[in-house]
Amino acid sequence: MTMPRRRPGRPRRDDQRPTHDLVLAAATALFAERGFDAVSVRDVAAAAGVDVATVAHHTGTKAQLYDACFARVFSAEREALEAAGQRAAEALTAGPDQALRALHELVDVFVDFLEDRPETTALWLRRWLEPQRHAELDRRYSAPLYAQVERLLAAAARAGALVEPAPHVTVRSLVWAVHGHVVALAARSGSAARERREFRAFVHRLLDGLYPPATP
Repeated sequence: MTMPRRRPGRPRRDDQRPTHDLVLAAATALFAERGFDAVSVRDVAAAAGVDVATVAHHTGTKAQLYDACFARVFSAEREALEAAGQRAAEALTAGPDQALRALHELVDVFVDFLEDRPETTALWLRRWLEPQRHAELDRRYSAPLYAQVERLLAAAARAGALVEPAPHVTVRSLVWAVHGHVVALAARSGSAARERREFRAFVHRLLDGLYPPATP
C-alpha cells in the first residue's frame, strides 16, 4: 500500500514543535557531532523531517544556519546565567562571605547548564578545532558572557570582596575546565552522578582557594 507523502515542512507527528525549532535542534546536533564542513543542508533537512527548501526558508544559507545554532545555545545559556549573575552582583555590597557564596551559585548554574546540554560543549569544541574560521561566533556568542562574569569579578575586587588580578584568565580557565568535565562525562562508562559530585566539589575548592576569606 502506498503511504501518503508528508507535505514539505510539516513536522513529524511525534514532534509538534515549530518547524524552525526542529531545524535548529537537528542542525545543532549534527554540527556538534561532525563540524561545519561535514554537514549539508540536506543532512539537516533529513534529520528534521522536512525538505531542503524548508530549511532554507527558515534559516537561509548553511553559514546562516550555523550561526543560528550558536545564537540558539547562546540565548539559552544567557537566560540560565542571568538571574544567578544578578544575585552575585547584588551580593557584592553584603560582604565577602555573601559575595563568594553567590559566585559558587553562579558556577553551579553554569555547570548544570552544560551538563544538561552537552551538545553546547560539542558545538563549541568543533568550532575551536579551526580557530581561524568563524571567529565572529566567539565575538557574538561567547565573549559577551565571558565579559559579564569578568566585570562581576572586577567589581567584587573593587568592593574588597576578593582579590582578582586577572579576571579574564580566571573566567576562561573555569569555562575550559567545565567543558573538559562535560567531555569526560560523555566518555565515562562509570557513574555519571559520582563524576558530577566530584567535579562540583573540585570547582568549589578551586573558588575557595582563589578567593580565601580576608584576614582580619
